[in-house]
Amino acid sequence: MRILLIEDDPDLSELVALGLRHQAYAVDLATSSAQAAEFMRTTGYDLVCYDLGLPDGDGLDLMRTVASDPHLHRPRRALVLTARDAVADRVAGLDAGADDYLVKPFHFDELVARVRALLRRSDDEEARSAVLTVGELRLDLAAHRAWRAGVELHLTGREFSLLRYFMHHPERVLSAEDLLEHVWDAHANPFTASVRVILSRLRRKLGDPPLIHTLPQVGYQLRAHP
Repeated sequence: MRILLIEDDPDLSELVALGLRHQAYAVDLATSSAQAAEFMRTTGYDLVCYDLGLPDGDGLDLMRTVASDPHLHRPRRALVLTARDAVADRVAGLDAGADDYLVKPFHFDELVARVRALLRRSDDEEARSAVLTVGELRLDLAAHRAWRAGVELHLTGREFSLLRYFMHHPERVLSAEDLLEHVWDAHANPFTASVRVILSRLRRKLGDPPLIHTLPQVGYQLRAHP
């Protein structure tokens, strides 16, 4: 899952980004409304974390712009991270389109729990469990553990993130561009074989019969049953 963190405090942004990456999320950093808008002009994010007090404007104005501007990709979920703790500010943030609102200073474990809760929601508000299940596969989002047919899989962070994205979209055909956009961050080189290499390693660890299938010149598909 790919996250855009909008935060102008360099120490806080690096700390939060490092922690989220440790949780196997791909994270891009923006320090202003203008930079964030440029990111969202080219990339569709699973979650955007908005700071409200930005050097070139208010984060709520940016959130409203994203919702109305057809040239910007609207994220699946929006989370406000701010020092503004008044009830009126919370109401304004939620009314502007935020799915959740967290006041600084916050405990990182709480932030991660809220991120997990937001990202495991499907677009029709189902799939609330912290454990994903697709056929023989089971993925514990909180514990970062995965199993096939009861046998635990020992995955790297990137492999875990890739499998998580597939399990959020079972049976859907996903292109290499989809995977690169949602599992890797802005520093990834789109011309490398990174997707194929990680995907090949993940397939080996998932074992036989194969669960992730290649559709030539189209993409990849996780099937619930071999």
